[in-house]
Amino acid sequence: MLTDHEKELIAKIWDKMIPVASDIGAECLLRMMTTFPGTKTYFAHLDIRPRSPHLRSHGKKIVLAIAECSKDISSMMVTLAPLQTLHAYKLRIDPCNFKLLCHCILVTLAAHMGDEFDPVAHAAMDKYLSAFAAVLAEKYR
Repeated sequence: MLTDHEKELIAKIWDKMIPVASDIGAECLLRMMTTFPGTKTYFAHLDIRPRSPHLRSHGKKIVLAIAECSKDISSMMVTLAPLQTLHAYKLRIDPCNFKLLCHCILVTLAAHMGDEFDPVAHAAMDKYLSAFAAVLAEKYR
């Protein structure tokens, strides 16, 4: 699915995002909830105002999970197994929302990375995030 060059590029991008994980993650979540208001229902128990501690905390978890998977993409199924179970059986998140979030992540990365997020990086990240969303949705089948 991904070339070695794309895997290196993805890992490099996510490595840069780790120090700003709370900011990037919160922005992705806020973008998703603003663009797709139906996704707010899964966060009714959290304070989802911009820059809220809840939003930043959950956003950081998301970014760190994506960054962790980027280190060894071939073991994504194993890395995400606990999150698959959590989202499918306990939280009962509609798997369509994973794709929506991944789209918002792409937009946020493009906004923050500027020229660094060139067409090659964009295409590689789109493939990676599509795989990430598909793996998270695996327990629903």
